[in-house]
Amino acid sequence: MLVSPAFAQAAGAPGAADYLTSLMPILLIIPIFYFLIIRPQQKRVKEQKAMLDAIRRNDVIVTNGGIIGKVTRVKDDNELEVELAENVRVKVLRSMVADVRTKAEPVNDNKK
Repeated sequence: MLVSPAFAQAAGAPGAADYLTSLMPILLIIPIFYFLIIRPQQKRVKEQKAMLDAIRRNDVIVTNGGIIGKVTRVKDDNELEVELAENVRVKVLRSMVADVRTKAEPVNDNKK
């Protein structure tokens, strides 16, 4: 015969090192995702929340729709009254503010 018969060799049981080397890429991806994606996103969310909580009267804001206006009144925790032009005022949800351009000095309304 031209083809020699193939004899099966006894395969050894896979060792713990084989499992560790096959899991190594997955174990390395987890910290990379955390430091490059999850952690910076959490930091951005925290900064955005602090910016939204710090909005005061006379701040110039930019909404998510790109409208620029001046805050004339903070109605409650969720709403702002924004002046877009002279005598043109709209209500804006605080969560729809994309940026605070100018920070105004706190106004003391208790002056006599």
